[in-house]
Amino acid sequence: MERSLRFLMLNWRDPENPASGGAERVSLAYLAALVDRGHQVWWHAHAFKNAPEEALLEGVHIRRAGNMVSSILKVRQWLQRQPPFDLVIDQHHGIPWFAPWWCKTRCVAYIHEVLGPIWSSFYPAPLALFGQFQENLTHRLYRNIPFWTACSETASMLHERGVVQIKQIPYGVHTEVLSSLPEKTIEEPLRLVTVSRLAPNKRIEDAIDTVACLKELGLQASLTIIGSGAEASKLKSRIRQLPCASDIRLAGALSESEKDMALTQAHCLLHTSVREGWGLNVIEANAMGTPAVVYPVPGLTESTLHGATGRVSKEETPRALAEEILHFAQHPEDYQRCRVLAWKRAREFHWNRILPKACDWLESMALGDGDRS
Repeated sequence: MERSLRFLMLNWRDPENPASGGAERVSLAYLAALVDRGHQVWWHAHAFKNAPEEALLEGVHIRRAGNMVSSILKVRQWLQRQPPFDLVIDQHHGIPWFAPWWCKTRCVAYIHEVLGPIWSSFYPAPLALFGQFQENLTHRLYRNIPFWTACSETASMLHERGVVQIKQIPYGVHTEVLSSLPEKTIEEPLRLVTVSRLAPNKRIEDAIDTVACLKELGLQASLTIIGSGAEASKLKSRIRQLPCASDIRLAGALSESEKDMALTQAHCLLHTSVREGWGLNVIEANAMGTPAVVYPVPGLTESTLHGATGRVSKEETPRALAEEILHFAQHPEDYQRCRVLAWKRAREFHWNRILPKACDWLESMALGDGDRS
C-alpha cells in the first residue's frame, strides 16, 4: 500500500506491563505487522509503577497514562493534540473505552472472549453480577460497531447479544513447528505441563489437583507449572499440602527457548482456564508435538479438537481431566495419532499465515471499505 495509515490501539495493558498476557502478545503481533507495512501505530494503555510514559516496542509507539477510572479522559486529551487517526481499535476486557462515541474516526471493537464467569474469579457475587450485567449491556450498546475476534464461540455470543458485524481472524503463534516429530512414548511417570499467568481465572489449582487424581487412578505423573503471577504464593501453599508435592514444580517465567524445550519434553499440556479467547499455548505445545488436555470451555474447545488434536474433558473438574489423561495412557496409539494431527495442524496458525490477511482487513477498515462480514 502506497499510503501510510495511522492506527491507534486502546488496551488497558501493554506488553511490558507485568500483568500482561496472551492478549497483549497477539495485539503486538498485529500492530508490529502494520508497522512493517509502513504504517504509523500507537498503543495507549494504563500507566503502571515505574513505567515511562512512552516507549517504542517493535516500531509501535506505546503511551501510558491514567488507570481504570481516568484512562479514557487521558487518551481523549492526548488525542486532541494529535493528527487524525484512520482507525481506532477499542479493545475490550470486560470494560470498553467507548471510543466510537468520542474518537471522531473509524473504529472497531476488538474482543478476545466474553468474560461471563471470569468476573466471579476476581470479584465477590454482587460485583461479579454487576460486571456481567454491564458487559452484556455494553455489547448491546456496541451492536452496530464492527467487532473483531478470533473464536467462533465468542462470535456466537456476540451475535446473541445483537452484534451485527463480526470479523473472525484466528490467532497466530511465533513458535516454529518442529521440522520432524521426535519419538515420544507415553509411559510413567507422565510428564505434564501448564503454561499460564498465575491468575485466579486460570484455575492452576485444578491442574495441581489433577496430579493427585491421577495417583488415585494408579498413574504416576509430574507437573511443571510455567508462568508467574499473583497466585504464586497461594499455589505454593496448596502444593505443600499434597502427598504428591514432590511431583509438582513451579518453574516461574521461562525464556521462549526454555518453554519450547519443556513443551517438547512433556507428554501433555493441561489447560484449566475458566474461559479463553483461544488458548495460544495449546498451539505452541502442538507445534512441539505435544497434545493438550483441556477443560470444556469456550476457546479451548476450538484450539483443541477432541479426539483429533487432544482431549477435552467431560466436566470442569480435576477428576474429569485426569480421566482424559488416563485415556491416552491406556490407548497409546490414540495418543500418537493426536500428536501427529496436532503437530500438523499447528502449521496453520503460524503468524506468517495469519498476519497478511489480518493486516489486509485492518487496512481496508481504516480506509472505510472493509469487509463487514
